[in-house]
Amino acid sequence: MSSVVRLAIVDPSDGTRNSVKNLLLGIDSVWLEAECSRYEFFADLISQTKPDIALISLDADQAKGLALIVQINQLLPSCHILVLSRSTEGSLILQAIRNGAKEFLNAPLRLDDFMAALDRLQLSGGGRKGGKSGSGSKVVTVVGASGGVGCTSLAINLACIEAQNKDNSVAVIDLDLGLGDADVWLDIIPDYTIQDVADNITRLDYSLLKRSLTQHASGAFLLPRPVQMDDHPPITPDQLQRVVALLKATFTHLIIDVSKSFSPLDIAAMQVSDMVLMVTQLDLPCLRNVVRVMQFLEERELASKVKVLVNRIGLEDSQISLNKALDTIGREVFWQIPNDYASMIESRNNGVPLIEQAPKSKATKAIEHLANLIDHGDHTTSSSGEAGAVPAEKPKRGLFSIFGKK
Repeated sequence: MSSVVRLAIVDPSDGTRNSVKNLLLGIDSVWLEAECSRYEFFADLISQTKPDIALISLDADQAKGLALIVQINQLLPSCHILVLSRSTEGSLILQAIRNGAKEFLNAPLRLDDFMAALDRLQLSGGGRKGGKSGSGSKVVTVVGASGGVGCTSLAINLACIEAQNKDNSVAVIDLDLGLGDADVWLDIIPDYTIQDVADNITRLDYSLLKRSLTQHASGAFLLPRPVQMDDHPPITPDQLQRVVALLKATFTHLIIDVSKSFSPLDIAAMQVSDMVLMVTQLDLPCLRNVVRVMQFLEERELASKVKVLVNRIGLEDSQISLNKALDTIGREVFWQIPNDYASMIESRNNGVPLIEQAPKSKATKAIEHLANLIDHGDHTTSSSGEAGAVPAEKPKRGLFSIFGKK
């Protein structure tokens, strides 16, 4: 199956349910999405969480458990149903399979039996296609060629625009551990931060991780940076990769806003990403840094993931021309965002994303097209004609050639 599968369990017995939970928490490839103690409520839980696998214990009430198999099959055909029982009666096993169960497992659940069942589901084409499975998630890291180029504004507004699609579930991770301000852009005061996740990494499960996220009215979730500044990062690169793997199991889009220090944690975020958006402006310090950063990432075999995004196009008349910038960096400009200072500042000060604050602004439209490009690979320019993909038409020359002839 996919790298991480999402599982929901129903068992009215606290003892056996906790035993199964403890077993599942030791399996990195399985995320316990939800648990339920009543057969009557499990169908509603399934419709809300849409897990890959439903594990139904039959021992509390065989009739209700068997009826639930039929109900879930009708409600969510893509969900694979496993049943668990101490009974070995052939008639019960046969009825469970006829009702739609994929596997019948003996209680108490053994690790090898469960893993073998997962393998059989994989061999038979198990696992969800598309949707929220780990293989269908997109991870985008946003990194700046310099400070103040608009990384956080882009990350937040891209997330809120993606969240407008009812088929999407979106989370933002603020990895600027010192000075991150993603919570300010969303005007939220989080109860938990990435520090809480790090402090409980050894027992991290769905409920704990979900409690650490704060949901914005747009639908996007945020995992904020720590409240206190510290010399040491609260989370290691390996721990971050585990957190991302778990989030990929339930979110269709993860957007990571990293620092400008290119620390091991920032590099780990890029390693687990499908795309790295390098945000720059058309000025000499930024363009110089694009070249430097690309060399740095090439040495770490990450350059192929990088897409250059030019922000604040038209900021001032003295900007370096796009053609001269292309000549310098020697790379295609993946996308452009026009300058809309008034709308962006108003959005930040009000803690309201652009899609709500200024839905018709040029910047909003450009970010909407960027979201479509990330999801579908459609190089459609915006209606304003001021944003789009621009190929590098000239060979790379010296950095200060931008002041020479075209």
